[in-house]
Amino acid sequence: MILTINGGSSSIKFSLFNEALEPRLKGKIDRIGLGNPQLSYTDFSEKNNFPVKAVDGKEATQSLIDWLEKRRVFEQVKAIGHRIVHGMDRNEPEILDEEALAALKHIVQYDPDHLPGEIGLIEVFRSRYPAVPQVACFDTNFHAGLPRVAQLLPIPRRFDEAGIRRYGFHGLSYSYLMHKLTEIAGAQTAGGRVILAHLGSGASLAAVKEGKSVDTTMGFTPAGGIMMGTRTGDLDPGAAWYMIQREELSAEKFNDLINHRSGLLGVSETSSDAQDLLKNEKTDIRAAEAIELFCYQVRKAIGAFTAVLGGLDSLVFSGGIGENSATIRSRICRDLGYLGIQTDEGRNQNNDILISSDTEGVKIYAIPTDEEWMIAKIVTGFLNLKK
Repeated sequence: MILTINGGSSSIKFSLFNEALEPRLKGKIDRIGLGNPQLSYTDFSEKNNFPVKAVDGKEATQSLIDWLEKRRVFEQVKAIGHRIVHGMDRNEPEILDEEALAALKHIVQYDPDHLPGEIGLIEVFRSRYPAVPQVACFDTNFHAGLPRVAQLLPIPRRFDEAGIRRYGFHGLSYSYLMHKLTEIAGAQTAGGRVILAHLGSGASLAAVKEGKSVDTTMGFTPAGGIMMGTRTGDLDPGAAWYMIQREELSAEKFNDLINHRSGLLGVSETSSDAQDLLKNEKTDIRAAEAIELFCYQVRKAIGAFTAVLGGLDSLVFSGGIGENSATIRSRICRDLGYLGIQTDEGRNQNNDILISSDTEGVKIYAIPTDEEWMIAKIVTGFLNLKK
Protein backbone atom coordinates (compact mmCIF):
# COMPACT_ATOMS: atom_id res chain seq x y z
CA MET A 1 0.00 0.00 0.00
CA ILE A 2 0.97 3.60 -0.62
CA LEU A 3 -0.32 6.21 1.84
CA THR A 4 -0.75 9.63 0.25
CA ILE A 5 -0.88 12.83 2.27
CA ASN A 6 -2.12 16.15 0.90
CA GLY A 7 -1.86 18.70 3.69
CA GLY A 8 -3.45 22.15 3.62
CA SER A 9 -3.62 25.04 6.04
CA SER A 10 -6.75 23.69 7.75
CA SER A 11 -7.13 20.17 6.35
CA ILE A 12 -5.30 16.91 5.64
CA LYS A 13 -6.48 14.68 2.80
CA PHE A 14 -5.26 11.11 2.88
CA SER A 15 -5.67 7.97 0.76
CA LEU A 16 -4.44 4.40 0.66
CA PHE A 17 -3.71 2.84 -2.74
CA ASN A 18 -2.68 -0.70 -3.56
CA GLU A 19 0.14 -1.50 -5.99
CA ALA A 20 -2.36 -1.41 -8.89
CA LEU A 21 -3.14 2.20 -7.89
CA GLU A 22 -6.65 1.27 -6.82
CA PRO A 23 -7.95 3.30 -3.85
CA ARG A 24 -8.72 1.30 -0.73
CA LEU A 25 -9.37 4.17 1.67
CA LYS A 26 -9.95 7.90 1.23
CA GLY A 27 -10.60 10.57 3.80
CA LYS A 28 -9.71 13.88 5.33
CA ILE A 29 -9.46 15.81 8.55
CA ASP A 30 -10.86 19.29 8.11
CA ARG A 31 -11.36 22.39 10.26
CA ILE A 32 -7.90 21.94 11.83
CA GLY A 33 -7.38 24.74 14.35
CA LEU A 34 -11.01 25.75 14.01
CA GLY A 35 -14.17 24.68 15.80
CA ASN A 36 -15.36 21.07 15.58
CA PRO A 37 -12.57 19.37 13.56
CA GLN A 38 -13.83 16.20 11.88
CA LEU A 39 -12.30 13.08 10.33
CA SER A 40 -14.40 11.74 7.47
CA TYR A 41 -13.60 8.70 5.35
CA THR A 42 -14.82 6.04 2.96
CA ASP A 43 -13.31 2.61 2.48
CA PHE A 44 -15.86 1.86 -0.25
CA SER A 45 -17.85 -0.42 2.05
CA GLU A 46 -18.74 2.26 4.57
CA LYS A 47 -18.65 6.00 5.06
CA ASN A 48 -18.35 7.74 8.38
CA ASN A 49 -17.23 10.90 10.14
CA PHE A 50 -16.49 11.77 13.73
CA PRO A 51 -14.83 14.53 15.80
CA VAL A 52 -11.07 14.41 16.41
CA LYS A 53 -8.49 16.38 18.38
CA ALA A 54 -6.86 18.83 15.97
CA VAL A 55 -5.96 22.16 17.55
CA ASP A 56 -3.05 22.34 15.09
CA GLY A 57 -1.46 20.33 12.31
CA LYS A 58 0.74 18.30 14.64
CA GLU A 59 -2.17 17.14 16.80
CA ALA A 60 -4.26 16.46 13.68
CA THR A 61 -1.48 14.26 12.29
CA GLN A 62 -1.18 12.35 15.56
CA SER A 63 -4.96 11.82 15.56
CA LEU A 64 -4.82 10.59 11.97
CA ILE A 65 -2.02 8.10 12.68
CA ASP A 66 -3.79 6.83 15.82
CA TRP A 67 -6.90 6.17 13.74
CA LEU A 68 -5.02 4.60 10.82
CA GLU A 69 -3.19 2.21 13.14
CA LYS A 70 -6.52 0.67 14.10
CA ARG A 71 -7.20 -0.35 10.49
CA ARG A 72 -5.54 -3.59 9.40
CA VAL A 73 -4.87 -2.30 5.90
CA PHE A 74 -2.45 0.25 7.37
CA GLU A 75 -0.05 -2.56 8.26
CA GLN A 76 0.63 -2.96 4.52
CA VAL A 77 1.90 0.59 3.96
CA LYS A 78 5.35 0.46 2.38
CA ALA A 79 5.77 4.19 1.61
CA ILE A 80 4.20 7.58 2.22
CA GLY A 81 3.87 10.20 -0.52
CA HIS A 82 3.48 13.87 0.33
CA ARG A 83 2.28 16.72 -1.85
CA ILE A 84 4.89 19.48 -1.47
CA VAL A 85 3.68 22.74 -2.95
CA HIS A 86 6.98 24.63 -3.27
CA GLY A 87 10.53 23.34 -3.46
CA MET A 88 12.04 26.11 -5.62
CA ASP A 89 14.75 24.31 -7.62
CA ARG A 90 13.87 20.95 -6.05
CA ASN A 91 11.03 19.54 -8.15
CA GLU A 92 11.85 15.88 -8.86
CA PRO A 93 10.47 13.25 -6.45
CA GLU A 94 12.94 12.45 -3.67
CA ILE A 95 13.22 10.71 -0.33
CA LEU A 96 12.45 13.08 2.53
CA ASP A 97 15.62 12.57 4.54
CA GLU A 98 17.37 15.05 6.84
CA GLU A 99 19.04 16.86 3.95
CA ALA A 100 15.78 17.28 2.02
CA LEU A 101 13.94 18.50 5.12
CA ALA A 102 16.69 20.99 5.88
CA ALA A 103 16.43 22.33 2.32
CA LEU A 104 12.65 22.77 2.66
CA LYS A 105 13.04 24.52 6.01
CA HIS A 106 15.52 26.90 4.40
CA ILE A 107 12.88 28.18 1.96
CA VAL A 108 9.89 28.09 4.28
CA GLN A 109 9.52 31.88 4.19
CA TYR A 110 8.68 31.73 0.47
CA ASP A 111 5.55 29.66 1.09
CA PRO A 112 4.47 30.20 4.71
CA ASP A 113 0.93 29.01 3.97
CA HIS A 114 1.96 25.49 2.91
CA LEU A 115 5.52 24.49 3.77
CA PRO A 116 5.36 24.70 7.61
CA GLY A 117 2.35 22.39 7.73
CA GLU A 118 3.82 20.00 5.16
CA ILE A 119 7.11 19.80 7.07
CA GLY A 120 5.21 19.22 10.31
CA LEU A 121 3.32 16.30 8.76
CA ILE A 122 6.53 14.72 7.52
CA GLU A 123 8.24 15.06 10.91
CA VAL A 124 5.36 13.48 12.82
CA PHE A 125 5.28 10.48 10.48
CA ARG A 126 9.08 10.17 10.70
CA SER A 127 8.92 10.12 14.51
CA ARG A 128 6.25 7.40 14.52
CA TYR A 129 7.50 5.35 11.54
CA PRO A 130 11.20 6.10 10.97
CA ALA A 131 11.71 3.02 8.76
CA VAL A 132 8.93 3.86 6.29
CA PRO A 133 10.26 5.89 3.33
CA GLN A 134 8.55 9.21 2.70
CA VAL A 135 8.64 10.70 -0.78
CA ALA A 136 8.22 14.34 -1.80
CA CYS A 137 5.95 14.94 -4.80
CA PHE A 138 6.34 18.54 -5.91
CA ASP A 139 3.53 20.65 -7.36
CA THR A 140 6.15 22.57 -9.35
CA ASN A 141 7.45 19.56 -11.31
CA PHE A 142 4.83 19.82 -14.07
CA HIS A 143 6.12 23.30 -14.92
CA ALA A 144 9.85 22.58 -14.54
CA GLY A 145 10.40 22.85 -18.29
CA LEU A 146 8.71 26.22 -18.78
CA PRO A 147 10.33 28.26 -21.56
CA ARG A 148 12.81 30.79 -20.21
CA VAL A 149 10.61 33.70 -21.30
CA ALA A 150 7.72 32.29 -19.25
CA GLN A 151 9.93 31.90 -16.18
CA LEU A 152 11.44 35.37 -16.15
CA LEU A 153 10.02 38.15 -13.99
CA PRO A 154 10.68 41.80 -14.98
CA ILE A 155 12.87 42.58 -11.97
CA PRO A 156 16.64 43.12 -11.58
CA ARG A 157 18.60 40.08 -12.72
CA ARG A 158 20.17 39.51 -9.30
CA PHE A 159 16.77 38.30 -8.08
CA ASP A 160 16.53 35.81 -10.93
CA GLU A 161 19.97 34.51 -9.96
CA ALA A 162 18.60 34.06 -6.41
CA GLY A 163 15.77 31.90 -7.76
CA ILE A 164 12.99 34.50 -7.88
CA ARG A 165 11.08 33.46 -11.01
CA ARG A 166 7.83 31.86 -12.14
CA TYR A 167 7.53 28.30 -10.85
CA GLY A 168 3.84 27.48 -11.28
CA PHE A 169 1.78 25.21 -9.06
CA HIS A 170 -1.17 22.76 -9.12
CA GLY A 171 1.23 20.49 -11.00
CA LEU A 172 -0.04 17.24 -9.47
CA SER A 173 -3.56 18.14 -10.54
CA TYR A 174 -2.37 19.10 -14.03
CA SER A 175 -0.40 15.88 -14.41
CA TYR A 176 -3.49 13.88 -13.51
CA LEU A 177 -5.70 15.88 -15.88
CA MET A 178 -3.33 15.25 -18.78
CA HIS A 179 -3.35 11.54 -17.92
CA LYS A 180 -7.17 11.51 -17.90
CA LEU A 181 -7.43 13.61 -21.07
CA THR A 182 -5.26 11.05 -22.85
CA GLU A 183 -7.46 8.26 -21.51
CA ILE A 184 -10.72 10.02 -22.46
CA ALA A 185 -9.86 11.69 -25.76
CA GLY A 186 -6.68 10.00 -26.96
CA ALA A 187 -2.99 10.87 -27.20
CA GLN A 188 -3.45 13.11 -30.23
CA THR A 189 -5.89 15.37 -28.36
CA ALA A 190 -3.71 15.46 -25.24
CA GLY A 191 -0.72 16.29 -27.43
CA GLY A 192 -2.46 19.31 -28.97
CA ARG A 193 -3.00 22.84 -27.70
CA VAL A 194 -4.62 22.50 -24.29
CA ILE A 195 -5.61 24.93 -21.53
CA LEU A 196 -6.11 23.40 -18.09
CA ALA A 197 -8.15 25.39 -15.55
CA HIS A 198 -7.89 24.18 -11.96
CA LEU A 199 -10.53 26.33 -10.29
CA GLY A 200 -11.06 25.87 -6.58
CA SER A 201 -10.30 27.85 -3.43
CA GLY A 202 -6.85 27.99 -4.99
CA ALA A 203 -7.10 28.60 -8.72
CA SER A 204 -4.77 28.69 -11.69
CA LEU A 205 -4.56 27.92 -15.41
CA ALA A 206 -1.85 26.28 -17.47
CA ALA A 207 -1.13 26.37 -21.20
CA VAL A 208 0.06 22.97 -22.43
CA LYS A 209 1.48 22.16 -25.87
CA GLU A 210 2.64 18.71 -26.98
CA GLY A 211 2.07 17.55 -23.41
CA LYS A 212 4.36 20.16 -21.85
CA SER A 213 3.53 23.23 -19.77
CA VAL A 214 4.51 26.39 -21.66
CA ASP A 215 2.91 28.97 -19.34
CA THR A 216 0.85 29.18 -16.17
CA THR A 217 -0.87 31.91 -14.19
CA MET A 218 0.67 31.33 -10.75
CA GLY A 219 4.18 32.70 -10.36
CA PHE A 220 6.89 32.67 -7.69
CA THR A 221 4.29 31.68 -5.09
CA PRO A 222 0.72 30.33 -5.21
CA ALA A 223 -0.54 33.85 -4.43
CA GLY A 224 -0.03 34.99 -8.05
CA GLY A 225 -2.23 34.75 -11.12
CA ILE A 226 -6.03 34.98 -11.14
CA MET A 227 -8.08 35.85 -8.04
CA MET A 228 -8.98 32.93 -5.79
CA GLY A 229 -11.11 32.17 -2.76
CA THR A 230 -9.06 34.31 -0.39
CA ARG A 231 -5.97 35.27 -2.46
CA THR A 232 -5.58 38.37 -4.58
CA GLY A 233 -3.80 36.81 -7.52
CA ASP A 234 -1.68 39.33 -9.44
CA LEU A 235 -1.67 42.71 -7.70
CA ASP A 236 -0.38 46.09 -8.87
CA PRO A 237 2.85 46.68 -6.86
CA GLY A 238 1.86 50.32 -6.47
CA ALA A 239 -1.45 49.30 -4.93
CA ALA A 240 0.41 46.94 -2.60
CA TRP A 241 2.74 49.76 -1.52
CA TYR A 242 -0.20 52.10 -0.93
CA MET A 243 -2.06 49.49 1.15
CA ILE A 244 1.03 48.84 3.26
CA GLN A 245 1.52 52.55 3.92
CA ARG A 246 -2.15 53.36 4.49
CA GLU A 247 -2.74 50.65 7.08
CA GLU A 248 0.84 50.44 8.39
CA LEU A 249 1.00 46.74 7.61
CA SER A 250 3.89 44.56 8.72
CA ALA A 251 5.16 41.91 6.33
CA GLU A 252 3.17 39.27 8.24
CA LYS A 253 -0.05 41.29 8.15
CA PHE A 254 0.36 42.03 4.45
CA ASN A 255 0.89 38.34 3.73
CA ASP A 256 -2.26 37.55 5.72
CA LEU A 257 -4.20 40.21 3.80
CA ILE A 258 -3.29 38.98 0.31
CA ASN A 259 -3.53 35.27 1.11
CA HIS A 260 -6.42 34.99 3.56
CA ARG A 261 -8.62 38.10 3.35
CA SER A 262 -8.77 38.93 -0.36
CA GLY A 263 -10.10 37.25 -3.52
CA LEU A 264 -13.77 36.25 -3.48
CA LEU A 265 -13.90 36.86 0.27
CA GLY A 266 -12.38 40.32 0.05
CA VAL A 267 -14.58 41.55 -2.80
CA SER A 268 -17.80 40.03 -1.45
CA GLU A 269 -17.04 40.76 2.23
CA THR A 270 -19.12 37.68 3.05
CA SER A 271 -17.72 34.38 1.73
CA SER A 272 -14.87 32.73 -0.17
CA ASP A 273 -17.23 30.00 -1.39
CA ALA A 274 -18.44 30.44 -4.98
CA GLN A 275 -21.65 28.52 -4.38
CA ASP A 276 -22.56 30.77 -1.45
CA LEU A 277 -21.96 33.83 -3.62
CA LEU A 278 -24.02 32.47 -6.51
CA LYS A 279 -26.94 31.97 -4.12
CA ASN A 280 -26.72 35.57 -2.93
CA GLU A 281 -25.76 37.44 -6.10
CA LYS A 282 -29.32 38.58 -6.92
CA THR A 283 -29.68 40.34 -3.58
CA ASP A 284 -26.06 41.34 -2.83
CA ILE A 285 -24.11 43.39 -5.37
CA ARG A 286 -20.87 42.49 -3.60
CA ALA A 287 -21.46 38.78 -4.22
CA ALA A 288 -22.40 39.48 -7.84
CA GLU A 289 -19.26 41.54 -8.45
CA ALA A 290 -17.01 38.92 -6.85
CA ILE A 291 -18.35 36.19 -9.16
CA GLU A 292 -18.23 38.47 -12.20
CA LEU A 293 -14.62 39.44 -11.49
CA PHE A 294 -13.57 35.80 -11.05
CA CYS A 295 -15.15 34.72 -14.34
CA TYR A 296 -13.72 37.78 -16.11
CA GLN A 297 -10.18 37.04 -14.96
CA VAL A 298 -10.39 33.37 -15.98
CA ARG A 299 -11.79 34.41 -19.37
CA LYS A 300 -8.88 36.85 -19.87
CA ALA A 301 -6.36 34.14 -18.97
CA ILE A 302 -7.91 31.77 -21.52
CA GLY A 303 -7.59 34.46 -24.19
CA ALA A 304 -3.97 35.13 -23.26
CA PHE A 305 -3.01 31.47 -23.24
CA THR A 306 -4.72 30.89 -26.57
CA ALA A 307 -2.33 33.51 -27.94
CA VAL A 308 0.63 31.76 -26.26
CA LEU A 309 -0.40 28.43 -27.80
CA GLY A 310 -1.14 29.88 -31.25
CA GLY A 311 -4.70 28.57 -31.07
CA LEU A 312 -6.66 26.18 -28.92
CA ASP A 313 -7.89 22.60 -29.32
CA SER A 314 -9.07 21.63 -25.83
CA LEU A 315 -10.14 23.39 -22.63
CA VAL A 316 -10.33 21.40 -19.38
CA PHE A 317 -12.12 22.58 -16.23
CA SER A 318 -11.30 20.99 -12.88
CA GLY A 319 -11.07 21.78 -9.16
CA GLY A 320 -14.02 22.26 -6.83
CA ILE A 321 -15.52 25.11 -8.87
CA GLY A 322 -14.44 23.89 -12.29
CA GLU A 323 -15.80 20.38 -11.74
CA ASN A 324 -19.08 21.29 -10.07
CA SER A 325 -20.31 24.74 -11.12
CA ALA A 326 -22.01 24.62 -14.52
CA THR A 327 -23.03 28.25 -14.03
CA ILE A 328 -19.47 29.50 -13.66
CA ARG A 329 -18.20 27.35 -16.53
CA SER A 330 -20.93 28.81 -18.75
CA ARG A 331 -20.12 32.39 -17.73
CA ILE A 332 -16.40 31.89 -18.31
CA CYS A 333 -17.02 30.51 -21.81
CA ARG A 334 -19.56 33.23 -22.64
CA ASP A 335 -18.27 35.65 -25.30
CA LEU A 336 -15.41 33.30 -26.27
CA GLY A 337 -17.22 32.02 -29.33
CA TYR A 338 -14.74 33.83 -31.56
CA LEU A 339 -12.12 31.36 -30.29
CA GLY A 340 -14.38 28.39 -31.02
CA ILE A 341 -15.25 28.04 -27.32
CA GLN A 342 -18.92 27.29 -26.74
CA THR A 343 -20.54 24.98 -24.23
CA ASP A 344 -23.37 22.59 -24.98
CA GLU A 345 -25.59 23.76 -22.13
CA GLY A 346 -27.44 20.47 -21.82
CA ARG A 347 -24.18 18.61 -21.26
CA ASN A 348 -22.78 21.42 -19.13
CA GLN A 349 -25.77 21.50 -16.77
CA ASN A 350 -25.62 17.71 -16.55
CA ASN A 351 -21.92 17.88 -15.54
CA ASP A 352 -20.91 15.55 -18.38
CA ILE A 353 -17.21 14.97 -19.04
CA LEU A 354 -17.51 16.52 -22.52
CA ILE A 355 -19.51 19.74 -22.18
CA SER A 356 -19.13 21.03 -25.75
CA SER A 357 -20.38 19.82 -29.12
CA ASP A 358 -19.04 16.56 -30.53
CA THR A 359 -18.23 18.12 -33.87
CA GLU A 360 -17.55 21.86 -33.79
CA GLY A 361 -14.98 24.14 -32.19
CA VAL A 362 -12.80 23.68 -29.14
CA LYS A 363 -13.52 20.56 -27.11
CA ILE A 364 -14.42 21.52 -23.55
CA TYR A 365 -14.15 19.01 -20.71
CA ALA A 366 -15.06 18.96 -17.01
CA ILE A 367 -12.76 16.37 -15.44
CA PRO A 368 -12.58 15.69 -11.68
CA THR A 369 -8.99 15.84 -10.51
CA ASP A 370 -7.28 13.36 -8.20
CA GLU A 371 -4.00 14.65 -6.79
CA GLU A 372 -3.78 11.71 -4.37
CA TRP A 373 -3.84 9.16 -7.22
CA MET A 374 -1.08 11.13 -8.93
CA ILE A 375 1.00 11.10 -5.74
CA ALA A 376 0.59 7.31 -5.50
CA LYS A 377 1.62 6.89 -9.14
CA ILE A 378 4.72 9.06 -8.67
CA VAL A 379 5.76 7.24 -5.47
CA THR A 380 5.27 3.81 -7.06
CA GLY A 381 7.33 4.78 -10.10
CA PHE A 382 10.03 6.40 -7.99
CA LEU A 383 10.45 3.40 -5.69
CA ASN A 384 10.52 1.00 -8.66
CA LEU A 385 13.31 3.07 -10.19
CA LYS A 386 15.21 2.91 -6.91
CA LYS A 387 15.16 -0.92 -6.77
